[in-house]
Amino acid sequence: MAKDNQGGSKQQAESIEKLERRLDMIDRRLDDIDSMVSAAIERVMSQPAVLLVNCPNCGKNIEISLVGVKKPGV
Repeated sequence: MAKDNQGGSKQQAESIEKLERRLDMIDRRLDDIDSMVSAAIERVMSQPAVLLVNCPNCGKNIEISLVGVKKPGV
């Protein structure tokens, strides 16, 4: 019975390690997304940007124009 308990503890420890790795991976991906969004926002604030998106349902091209005004001295 003690062996079964040790085996269960080992499986639980492995599951926890796997969960930690997945959480770290998600954290890195969110950091990457944050960096990309921040870079896009900085660009938009300094000059206009146009996003061209193809609708997966109807196939039409959608153009999204983003224009911002950067405050002087920032």
